[in-house]
Amino acid sequence: MGQPVRDYLLTLCVTAAVTYLLTGPVRKFAIAVGAMPAIRARDVHREPTPRLGGIAMFGGLCAGLIVAAHLYNLDSVFQLSSEPRALLSGAALIWLIGVLDDKFEIDALIKLGGQMIAAAVMVIQGLTILWLPIPGIGTVALTQWQGTLLTVALVVITINAVNFVDGLDGLAAGMVCIASAAFFLYTYRLWYGHMIEAAAPATLFTAILMGMCLGFLPHNMHPARIFMGDSGSMLIGLVLAAGAISVTGQVDPDAMKLFAGSEREATHAMLPVFIPLLLPLTIIAIPAADLVLAIVRRTWKGQSPFAADRGHLHHRLLEIGHSHSRAVLIMYFWSALIAFGAVGYSVHSASLWIVLVVMGLSAVGLVLLLMPRFTPRAPRWAERFVPPRYRRWDRRGKRSSAAYEAEREPQEPQMGQLDEHEPREPARVVVGVSGVNGATAIGPRSRSSDSRKADSAR
Repeated sequence: MGQPVRDYLLTLCVTAAVTYLLTGPVRKFAIAVGAMPAIRARDVHREPTPRLGGIAMFGGLCAGLIVAAHLYNLDSVFQLSSEPRALLSGAALIWLIGVLDDKFEIDALIKLGGQMIAAAVMVIQGLTILWLPIPGIGTVALTQWQGTLLTVALVVITINAVNFVDGLDGLAAGMVCIASAAFFLYTYRLWYGHMIEAAAPATLFTAILMGMCLGFLPHNMHPARIFMGDSGSMLIGLVLAAGAISVTGQVDPDAMKLFAGSEREATHAMLPVFIPLLLPLTIIAIPAADLVLAIVRRTWKGQSPFAADRGHLHHRLLEIGHSHSRAVLIMYFWSALIAFGAVGYSVHSASLWIVLVVMGLSAVGLVLLLMPRFTPRAPRWAERFVPPRYRRWDRRGKRSSAAYEAEREPQEPQMGQLDEHEPREPARVVVGVSGVNGATAIGPRSRSSDSRKADSAR
């Protein structure tokens, strides 16, 4: 068998191309059926934007699986494993529930039940956790009920963690794409580098997931022309969870004796990345942290854990002064640092330089987070080389007029910084459409016009 990296790249490109080409017609369809919510005072976006982008992403998923099934190096995944069929079944179910929610706003319990049923469908068809590698012990086999419950919990947690960060243009798709790229490097190393065939399905899933996100991002970057909606966010969350479940619960650590000496040593060797995959918290650490903080914050205030608010991490970046695009890029940076840092550490866990690089990049990330707190001013000797707004003094040694006006004029609020007591100019309302994009995956959207009761993550 030849090196299959080109087959993966072909699958990724086909998935991305189909998703990209379908997004335009899907946008027109969403506008025609009224899947375009009205703007409220606390929303980040300024114009009514259609949803249902998950329809195009599901089309890309199907195209990627069809192409992979006819490629020489990837057809064995479909012949020897039922996991691709299990993924497609669960994805179709969760996608259908998301489409109905984007249009009709179904009840929160129905969405939660649909997520659990989708996970159960994958379990029935063989995509489940069979054992766990425990450090110091080795492989621990799970009973059928234990594996089912753990699989369902992983799927529900991952879906809602991804959905919680779907609050800014391009944020969820970009972060999942970064996580998928790191995931792909790990699973491809297991399969082709160490000839572990059980890692092949997860490698295929992550390649397709990257294609889905890359194909949708050009339409979803700020200012977004279409939102993925729950149909898209729940779909990519499920695919990401399926890859984590496949490589964690299906790859036998006994096979790793080929390069680690014994089962216990193999478990220790793969510990830096096995633990993240058990509960994919480092691969999607930012969404998971946002999920936990949101639940704690809302419970502390006596609210429902699924009643969305404007306290998410990306909203806080807007509040401290970051622009929309810079807030998204900062979230990308931290996602890439955590995901690729975990994968790099799993490859060379004894290398001190990896830890030092991660620490150095973390310091850079903290500086980027605090940038709006500081007003950049060039030194006097360099003022002739910078724009007037960065100059303190003019050529005659007097106060610069640009600096004076910048201090004198009131600053316009950033998007997401509007005073809740200040009325906002009403936006165009789409007749017959209620709700907003970006509500939590299992949380209902409020039908009230009160901005403080908003369910939108946007």
